[in-house]
Amino acid sequence: MALCFNAFAHFLIDAISITTLFSAGLTGEALTLAVVVYNTLAFSTQCLVGLAVDRCTKPMQLNILAMLAVILGFALPLPALARVCIVGLGNSLFHVAGGTMTLKSSRGRAWKLGLFVAPGAFGVTLGTAYPVYGWYLCAALALCAIGLAYFWPRTPMTLELLPEDLPQERLPLLAVVLLTLAVAVRAIGGSALRFPWKTGAGAAFLLTAFVFAGKAAGGFLCDRFGAGRTALLSIPLAALLSAFFPEHAALSLLGQFLLNLSMPVTLWLLYEAMPDSPAFAFGLAASALWPGTIAGMLFQLTGPALWCCIILSFLFGLGAILYSEKKLNIRERI
Repeated sequence: MALCFNAFAHFLIDAISITTLFSAGLTGEALTLAVVVYNTLAFSTQCLVGLAVDRCTKPMQLNILAMLAVILGFALPLPALARVCIVGLGNSLFHVAGGTMTLKSSRGRAWKLGLFVAPGAFGVTLGTAYPVYGWYLCAALALCAIGLAYFWPRTPMTLELLPEDLPQERLPLLAVVLLTLAVAVRAIGGSALRFPWKTGAGAAFLLTAFVFAGKAAGGFLCDRFGAGRTALLSIPLAALLSAFFPEHAALSLLGQFLLNLSMPVTLWLLYEAMPDSPAFAFGLAASALWPGTIAGMLFQLTGPALWCCIILSFLFGLGAILYSEKKLNIRERI
């Protein structure tokens, strides 16, 4: 039940954060600055926040503090940029603390992680399309905080890996580096994509539904087939569909579903590589996402150059997953 509250809170926090951006009356360069500041604080600070959260034995309190910060950032009569900074930092803390809670209660499986990360996509789309519902979203988030405070202490927890199950190399540094780079490189390819059919709120929500479904299903498939098999089944086809068929709605939607299957897989592998640092492992991936997204948005590629960018960036992620699974001896342990 705690996972349900955390997953719904993820949806609400991302929706409130984007609502704050687009309801603050900012336009032009001021809005662009606010978007850059928000994303930098919400994503690129997560590895640093993770280092601090790993030193805390009570992630639930930090999670509820993050919810309160986001509510206050939306509600307080402060200058627009100050509100954006508050919700950005609150968002960062929530992702890390909520991800830590999810990992600590997951018993070494990936399905909970997929369900936790998936709803954020709907939050971003809702906040962008309908930024007038901020107060209702804040009320719902307050109820989530109350529900989480009740159910989390009643959630059974265990260490995801027993000491004898841990790989001999406690921190396989190359695996961590490759997985982190994979997030950034894959974001470059994903952000370079353009979907001509994505016009209007209906198309945006349809695309979001496939992204949501991919992230949610990725954890279950990882538990069933393993990280490497899941990536092999999804990433090559996702690369081909994304590179060559972005103008076809059905095929590009399938491509987005397949691509997002690997998102919880990558996060889970990072945690498997650093089982003693769940918050840092979770935050490290998010910190790499924003620089890769910026790079992808700056690229104005077309034709073969775009195809190569997308295919190579996705295949780099596949290679990182396969190497990390082998290095961590995960296939032998599942």
